[in-house]
Amino acid sequence: MLTELELEEFSNKLLDRRVQIEKNLTDTTFELDGMKDLELNDEGDYAAAAAETVIDSAILVQQRKELNEIELALDKIRLGTYGICEMCEEEISFARLEVKNFARFCIICREINEKEQK
Repeated sequence: MLTELELEEFSNKLLDRRVQIEKNLTDTTFELDGMKDLELNDEGDYAAAAAETVIDSAILVQQRKELNEIELALDKIRLGTYGICEMCEEEISFARLEVKNFARFCIICREINEKEQK
């Protein structure tokens, strides 16, 4: 069971990461909007801009997904269910939470979940 101090530390890490992601989302969205106004002179410029847009869009999707996971983890801290596996309801190891603060599954259940999704 996590101590109050550990929960507070995880909460702070999650909040810090949330701020960083929100800044990244704002910056990337601003950059994508700016690309609409670019004057592209040739096919090379267009291809480079298109490739950058695809990459930035993929990053936005991943960042939004992580932001959702962070929000879920923060809710779990408030509800007192943080660090409990969603499948087996056992405690998620401290080491796993250190690596992935918003982990929803213990290692064993994560592997099962990933195999089922394939």
